Amino acid sequence: MNDDRLLIDTQGGVMTLTLHRPDKLNAIDNGLARALLAAIAVAEADPAVRVLLLRGAGRAFCAGRDVSAPPTEDDLVLVQAVSQALVALPKPVVAAVHGWTVGAGLEWMLNADIVVAAEGTRFKLPEASLGVFVTGGLSATLPAYAGLARAKGLMLLGEPFSAAQAQAWGLVWQVVPDEALAAEAQHTSERLAQLDPAVAGRFKRVLNQIGLASFGQAIEAENAAQRALQS
Repeated sequence: MNDDRLLIDTQGGVMTLTLHRPDKLNAIDNGLARALLAAIAVAEADPAVRVLLLRGAGRAFCAGRDVSAPPTEDDLVLVQAVSQALVALPKPVVAAVHGWTVGAGLEWMLNADIVVAAEGTRFKLPEASLGVFVTGGLSATLPAYAGLARAKGLMLLGEPFSAAQAQAWGLVWQVVPDEALAAEAQHTSERLAQLDPAVAGRFKRVLNQIGLASFGQAIEAENAAQRALQS
């Protein structure tokens, strides 16, 4: 798991995973996705890890997929595998977001269980304008959290929106001053780590089974749509 694209720190039951491509606004390449998958597997297997905290280094949480090259089948498979692993992980996942949180970065954010956002965070879903399809089970998560009408508008129009809007629409749990993000996300993670792991895991599993019942179907439909657009 030695990969400088992902920083890993585990303390007090919280494994912190920091996306670390700051010069690229933490844009996702296959190496980053593979490193994240491996770290999630370690978190699942380690009973000392009770909570996963996902954050980004530098000026952004994540600017989405690295678009320096056209999307490939490997890109699709890996980004979807990360989303599935985050949702399936039987431990709470906290996302701490700031700066630009775009495309697949926003999608991974919505795969978390609790999102803490800095006031200055800016969100955007540019996929339709780029001629590619959304990933991360977004076709299930975004309507579940924000409603179908708003999900259609956000996906098709791709207009940026603020942290305050994201909170009002049900996409984030808490909005805090930029300088308070790290401390608040850590505090939230530590509170979750104090829960009985069996209780926390069951709450997550049942809530996702009911609230995101179509998540698996969404992943399959997104894969088919992306492949059709690439053909």
